Formats: sequence, C-alpha cells, structure tokens
Amino acid sequence: MPPVDLRQLDIIRVVAETGSFTSAARQLHVSQSAISRQVLLLEEELHEPVFLRLGRRVRLTNAGEALLQLSRRVLGDIRETTAGIVEHQQTLTGTIHLGGGMTVCLHVFPSLLKEFRKRHPRVEIKLTTGGTPQLVEKLRSGAIDVALLTLPVDGLDLVQSPVMREELLLATHPSHPLGRRRRVSPRDLDRQPCVLFERGSSTRRVIDELFAREQIQPRIVMETENVEILKALTISGMGMTIVPYQAIMREVRSRQLACARLDGVTLVRETGWVYVKAPRVPRLVQQMFDALERTLPKLKLAPR
Repeated sequence: MPPVDLRQLDIIRVVAETGSFTSAARQLHVSQSAISRQVLLLEEELHEPVFLRLGRRVRLTNAGEALLQLSRRVLGDIRETTAGIVEHQQTLTGTIHLGGGMTVCLHVFPSLLKEFRKRHPRVEIKLTTGGTPQLVEKLRSGAIDVALLTLPVDGLDLVQSPVMREELLLATHPSHPLGRRRRVSPRDLDRQPCVLFERGSSTRRVIDELFAREQIQPRIVMETENVEILKALTISGMGMTIVPYQAIMREVRSRQLACARLDGVTLVRETGWVYVKAPRVPRLVQQMFDALERTLPKLKLAPR
C-alpha cells in the first residue's frame, strides 16, 4: 500500500490553501478530527512531519511542500483526463470554474454566461470573484479553471490571452465644474479629490502611469476594488473617479454621472483570459472563449 493516497493529497492541498485544519474541514465537509487523523497517519507513514503547528494556524514543512506539489500534479492529471473524456461526448456536461474581478463579474459575465448557456445548458458554471493576486493563486491551485483579468499579470507559468480593450473615462457628479465638458485636460485633475481603484491593481497601474507622466498629484479620498463603491462615492460628490465606460454607462444615461475623455491621452485597460499552461485547453474552457467572442460586439466598451 503506498504511503499516501488521493484523499490525503487533497487534504494537504486544502489545509495549505486555508492555513488551518478547521477551515479545511469546513471546506471538505468533514470533521476537524478526521482531517487531523489523516494527516497524523500520513506523518507516521513517512516518519516526517508534514505541517508545523503554530497555534491555530499551520505551515508546511519541506516534506509538506513536496507533497503539495505532488498533489497539484496528480489532481491536475486527473482533471485533464476526465476533461478529455468529457470532450468526446457530443453534449457538453461537467463544471467550469470561472474567475473574474468585480467589474467583469458585473458587466461582462451576465451577457457572457447567457450566451454560453444557450449552447451548453447542461454545463454547471461556478464563479469566483476577488483581486487579481487571489485569483491567480486559485488558478495555480486548480480551484478555478480560467479567469478574465486585467493584464498583465505576473507568472511565466500562466497563459495570458488579450481579448478586450476598455476605455477608461473620467467620471464626475454632473454638478462638478468638470461635469459639463466632453474632454478634460489631465492637469485639471491635479489636487482634486479622487476615489480610485486600489493601488497595485492592473487598472490602477494604468492610472498611476498617467499621473506620473503628466506630473499630477490627485488628493486620493478612498481606494477600493469595488467599482460600485467608486460610483456611489462619485454620485455623492466625494470625488471624481476613473473607470471603464461600461461600468458607468447606465448612470451616465440617467444623468447620475457625467463622463469625459482625458485630452491628449488614450487611457485603456486590457483584459484577457488567464489560465495555467497545459498541453491542451479543455473543451469547456475553449467553448467559454468562443462564447466571449460572440458576446464582445454586444458590450459597450466606449461611448460614441
């Protein structure tokens, strides 16, 4: 009998990702004692500790790290094999785990998933949202299959396929002095209160590059990855923001917000599919790519 089985490999992966036996037990729908017992049995078989216990938290030992890498390889091979079996079926079934940021989930995924379900009604779709670093980690761990993220992301192990260029516009309350203009000089943003995407995000990098290039120093009131919060604060008059047009299209039409292009600059963010490099792209994932191609013409990525 081998010293480690698939169940134990899966337990190691989940404990490593969650950082505790309690959280792992909750995610795997078993008792904490069952998790502890499997880890203890494995450590006895290997004559080597797998985790260091640090209060309620745990950390992988060198042996545990080696087993985590084995777990990802083995479970990845299993997913690859089962996906290959599914691909030979005429009617697509199975589950696709899809990731995306807040703006994508709100303004791209509803149309995309409606299009996908027209052709593949028997496929179950599971969505995960979050910041880019968290979603990239979930891609690497196998928790999600593919994500639609703002590019670029870090990682030579990842495929990054650009699919969408979104124009970023200045949004203000209609009563703001800049709210009556169709074009605004970047210098007009200097010392002005702004609510912006979080520092470190790909979208914020595009905005910060503009500020640095134009030597602009805005007065940042708040930073968040939640585009709905950015819109609400701008509508309330807390400051101006810079966001993709499709995120504010309805508010502009209803005159809750005004938008303008920044004069003399082209401010865009590039969004693309991101997934872990593999010998082939699963059919479920490829069909999601195809569905987005059919959906893109329906999206409003820039004002007329």
